[in-house]
Formats: sequence, structure tokens, C-alpha cells
Amino acid sequence: MPVHFSPRATARFMALALAAALLSTSALQAQKKDEFQTSAPYAILIEADSGTVLFEKNADKLNPPASMSKLMTIEVVLHTIEEGKLKWDDELTISENAWRRGGAPSGGSAMFAALNSRVSVRDLMHGVMIQSGNDACITLAEGIAGSELAFADLMNKRARELGLTQSHFTNSTGVHEPDHLMTVRELAKLVQHIIKTYPEAYKIYAEREFTWNKVRQQNRNPLLAMGIGADGLKTGYTKEAGYGLAGSAVNNNLRLIMVVNGFKTMKERAEESRKLLEWGFRAFESRALFAEGETVGEAKLYGGAKGRVPLVSPTPIKLLVPRAMSEKLSAKVVYSGPVAAPVQKGQRIGMLKVSRGDAVVLEVPLQAGEDVASGTLHQRAFDAAGELVINVFRAGMDRL
Repeated sequence: MPVHFSPRATARFMALALAAALLSTSALQAQKKDEFQTSAPYAILIEADSGTVLFEKNADKLNPPASMSKLMTIEVVLHTIEEGKLKWDDELTISENAWRRGGAPSGGSAMFAALNSRVSVRDLMHGVMIQSGNDACITLAEGIAGSELAFADLMNKRARELGLTQSHFTNSTGVHEPDHLMTVRELAKLVQHIIKTYPEAYKIYAEREFTWNKVRQQNRNPLLAMGIGADGLKTGYTKEAGYGLAGSAVNNNLRLIMVVNGFKTMKERAEESRKLLEWGFRAFESRALFAEGETVGEAKLYGGAKGRVPLVSPTPIKLLVPRAMSEKLSAKVVYSGPVAAPVQKGQRIGMLKVSRGDAVVLEVPLQAGEDVASGTLHQRAFDAAGELVINVFRAGMDRL
């Protein structure tokens, strides 16, 4: 539906576009020289606060996430705790299934919890987040849902609630199964959600080691020791998936999130992950677009006391742009309309989408900036007649 941007919004986008147009030839050449290349089959880099996409490669192609899917396991557990259905100090039993399929006998990554022992949820979470323990994952799954299969159903349900529309889970550990798949874009969105929603629990990902049952293990994340501000999150590996990593780092109050997958070696994974983060911090700068509650545009109303309603964002809108920007920036507001009155302030109306070149790099939900009551009978009749004419015209065009 067409939208009218506010004068300030139009001016800001024109200023950004003008800045791009005024770049010198040398600046354009510098940007081309600085364009990022990676050997990762799948990769994405986003800014954590706004979700601005800085780089992507096969970001929407489903692939096996291996242990990176334990991020979804952790989210379900944290959500269950938040709902009051589980406590950090609750103790769960290490079943024979969890011990045999995920513990010492399995030969995979394990917390090395003893068979039939009772372990607190807090320690199990450390076992997953630091040691990638499959035994801890299965124990949490059984404790919450009764079985790992039932827990996978919870993972899928929760994924849809978070807007992860492509991801599909069949287990809690990420062990390879043909239908256990994610995209790196949805992994990055999941990381963004975890960081924003569970900041205290997120700190566990930065801990360098954890000892359980007298077995001391180092955190598997290679970024933590690189001195680049990394504080999470999760590695992954299976023969089918290759080597992957979902990571996050902070530099000068700017947090970036990256997900890569499909590498052939651990060394390549570590080197390419570091290069991607360092390039992101070096090549981009933050631009403020709109303050919290500032009018971005207007949406057309149907049957209202007013013909339009201002659209605002409940949070400040920022955009990361290349320091040497040559691609055209454009913006549009997308909504289904005209919107039927009455409208309440804060009602979700549509989405601001900002594109750099052909790629959508920022999506921000917009809401009504004020209440608009229903109009008089005369106004509603006029709007209805107008819509009838428009709809007939559209139907006629569709038949041509």
C-alpha cells in the first residue's frame, strides 16, 4: 500500500542518498577493494541492536546446523524458566538414555554427568553452553517434556513464535538427522533474541571453562581468546554439516552477530569468523534515522475520523551503513490497507523496510502514533463508496 513519508523522513533518506552519490571515484574504488569475500558456504553478519544486515551469503538456504541448534534448546529452557515452570535450582536425573546417547559412552561432546545422578538446571545449562554436552541437552529435554521427541516439538513451536519460519528440529542436540535444518539468517535472529531477552544467562557463553565430575573442559568457541571483544556463543560440527560457528562481539559499544557454516576445518572456521567480525567493525558506521516515537510516515485509514494515521517506531531506528557507501539506499513502508478505523495508539500497522541496493538490510515494525476514532456515518459511507470504485477498478485491471 502506498505510504506518505513525513517531511523529516524524506529529508533524511535524501541526505543519505546524496552522501552516496557524492562519493569520489577513489572512495568507490576503496570500497570495491574492501568488499568482503569468504570461503564459508553459508554466512551472515548483522548488527545486534537494529538487525541491520551487513553481509550475507546463502543466508536463507537450509543446512544442517549441528550443535548450533543447541541455541534453540537453550532458548526453550530459558523460556520455560521465565514462565515459572522450571527453576535454576531444580535437579534433574541423568537417565540411562541421556547417559548412553549423550554422555561418556556416546563418544560425542559431553558434560560427563554420571548415570542416575541428580544435576541442577544451572549446572546442566553450563554443561550445554560451555561444553556443548549432549547428555545435558537430553536431560533438560526429558525433564521439561518427558522425552527428546516431545521436546523437539516444543522447539518447533517456540521457533514459530519467534518468527523462525524455516527452521525444523528433530532433537535437542543437533546430532545429524535429515530433517534437522536451519538457515544462518534464522540462527542470527535467534542469537539476537537470546542476547536481548536473557542478558544474564547469556553471560554464561563467555565463561572459558567448566568442570563437572572431575572433568575440566575449555569453552569450544575460538573467538573468545582472540581479543576482539567476543563473548559468545556456539560452535557446531558434524560430518554432514561441516564446521560452523554462531558468534557475537562488542567493539566501541557496537555489537555484531555472525553465523557461518560449512567449513572443512576448525582452522578455517576460526580464521574466517575473525575476518568477518573485524571487517564489520572496520567497514561500517552507525547512522541515526528516527528517534523513539518520531513519525516515520502515514497510513491511509478507512472509516475513520481522520483519513490517515501517523506511523512511529517504539524504539529508536538506527542503520549501519558502509563508511564508503556507493549503493543506493531506499526505504518503504509496507502495510495492508487502507486500515479500518478505529485505531488505537500503539497498534501494529506495518513495517519499515530499508534497502541497500537490491538487498533489504533493515526491517522495523511500525505502530500507530495516536488514537483515531471511527468517523461519522457520512464519512464511512464516503470511504465505502470510494473503496468500491477502487476495488472494481482493480478487479478490471486484473482481468486485462
